[in-house]
Amino acid sequence: MVDDMILHNIGKLITFPGEGPVPGNSMNDPLIIEDAAVTVSKGKITGVGPGKEIWDRADLSKDAECIDCNGKCVVPGFVDPHTHLVFGGSREFELGMKLGGASYLDILEAGGGILRTMKDTRALTVEQLVEQMDRRMDKMIRYGTTTVEIKSGYGLDIDTEFRLLQAIKASDHPMDRVATFLGPHAIPPEYREDPEGYLDLMISMLPQIKGSNLAEYVDIFCERNVFDLEQSRRFLTAAKKEGLKLKIHSDEIANLGGTRMGAKLGAVSADHLLVSNDDDLEAMRENGTIPVLLPGTLMTIFEERVPRAKDMMEMGLPVALATDINPNCMVESLQFIQALACYRLRMTPNQVLAATTANSAAAIGVGDLKGRIREGYDADILILKDGSFDHVVYNFGVNHVDTVIKGGNIIHRGLEW
Repeated sequence: MVDDMILHNIGKLITFPGEGPVPGNSMNDPLIIEDAAVTVSKGKITGVGPGKEIWDRADLSKDAECIDCNGKCVVPGFVDPHTHLVFGGSREFELGMKLGGASYLDILEAGGGILRTMKDTRALTVEQLVEQMDRRMDKMIRYGTTTVEIKSGYGLDIDTEFRLLQAIKASDHPMDRVATFLGPHAIPPEYREDPEGYLDLMISMLPQIKGSNLAEYVDIFCERNVFDLEQSRRFLTAAKKEGLKLKIHSDEIANLGGTRMGAKLGAVSADHLLVSNDDDLEAMRENGTIPVLLPGTLMTIFEERVPRAKDMMEMGLPVALATDINPNCMVESLQFIQALACYRLRMTPNQVLAATTANSAAAIGVGDLKGRIREGYDADILILKDGSFDHVVYNFGVNHVDTVIKGGNIIHRGLEW
């Protein structure tokens, strides 16, 4: 196979050995190759190893791209496994209200909250939704995110939820996207007195979503005053029968048993997990459900508690991290989330790297293609500005990515701090 790209003079290449999610006890043990090189052909990685070895076996085409990394650190492209990127409007005015002591209900009554976003989102066409979503992804890819999961959930009616899923699919942005149907994200005003009727409406969409390949996953917000345990079970069971894969928002504020239920149904991930208990963690471990933690959300809701990341890793769970970007948590940079995970969740830099590459890829079902620098994997590669990944979480608040390579194509080179 003729190679059309080589990255050489890599000071330190950091990835994780093996395949599949990296269990907690291995998240601190990356594969590090010094003075490394990587070859690429047609968007796939063809060689990874010491520079001399790779140069000796490389079969470079006459116009191959030769990238001198000048001793910098190279890592896999970051994967963001939990986002709400497709929505209309913004809610920056709520920050002052929160700081002034306004409750969630106060903000709702003042025309804010999820119902404000629902109204703004329902007013947009597919093309307008794509335009806003693409602008957010433009920022994310500059910070090193090369694959992203995107949930619907701000339409809360049949027409708009379909438009949201269509927008995810219609975009031609270079970032790879995995779509999740989150119709049961909240109960819209017109169904406030009939939540079962709204759930029936969302379940009625599942055959068309599956048949039209609009989403690979479904999700539901299992939480007090949203959807209870049995409602969540009913929705996830119906989705599973349609052949859709499962995710669940659970244990964010109250523990209703959603994590255990979702894990037993075969959920690929359970997300938030602030108030998960030992039984929840054990259910995830037994059923192969990946915990996805969202430290940015904790910051934006002024939550002092943190999820039990260290306990999860000690149990061998493959922890993943995500931005949860949404109108209440507007963060496009996974680098900032990586720093928060170190300083708030007490995760090490190596654990954080595993949680935003191999484990986050596994949390959205693409771990056999993405999240590692490994032969046969997609050539989604970042050249950092520094010689070590540790700088990303040590010197936070700036952009440590110099070059973004996506599917063997250079998307950005020489990015500013």
